[in-house]
Amino acid sequence: MLNFPKDNKKFEVVVITTGGTIEKTYDEFNGLLDNRESVFKQYVLDRLRLPHTYIHVVSLFAKDSLRMTDKDRQILLLTIQNYLERELPIIILHGTDSMTISAKECLKEIKKVNVPVIFTGAMKPFGFYDSDAGQNVTEALLASRLLPPGFYISFHNRIFEVPHVKKNLEKGSFEFCQENEA
Repeated sequence: MLNFPKDNKKFEVVVITTGGTIEKTYDEFNGLLDNRESVFKQYVLDRLRLPHTYIHVVSLFAKDSLRMTDKDRQILLLTIQNYLERELPIIILHGTDSMTISAKECLKEIKKVNVPVIFTGAMKPFGFYDSDAGQNVTEALLASRLLPPGFYISFHNRIFEVPHVKKNLEKGSFEFCQENEA
């Protein structure tokens, strides 16, 4: 059942940033795209009109998800567990290459959630003209208000319940799958 707002109080949500393509920036000195620090505030909070929303931003690390280690995932898991105690929806900005690995690990380790926990990312960084980052974050923010408790991936106008999701490299997006396919 969807959770529609029933009052005018500010909606609170936690956004945990971990890096990934969504937060890569161009370094004009070496000519590379790289994760240096979270750009979420610059590209989302400063640009979206969210008068009814308060976003708690937690910058965990700035890493390409291909470089995420088991230790990084453990830190992410502990951070999610800590914020679950506040009973606020959680959005995780994550690199797409290992997003499903992290989401499935959280599902496996955290047996009960009382809010939606939504992973999202992008195929192109926030700063690119044709980036999907803003769309994916906006959709995850709305989904965090409406979805029942559980683990999800929000991407390209679709919501996937974890573990029934995998990345489709040919399409550059995510799609439904049976749990044993991923």
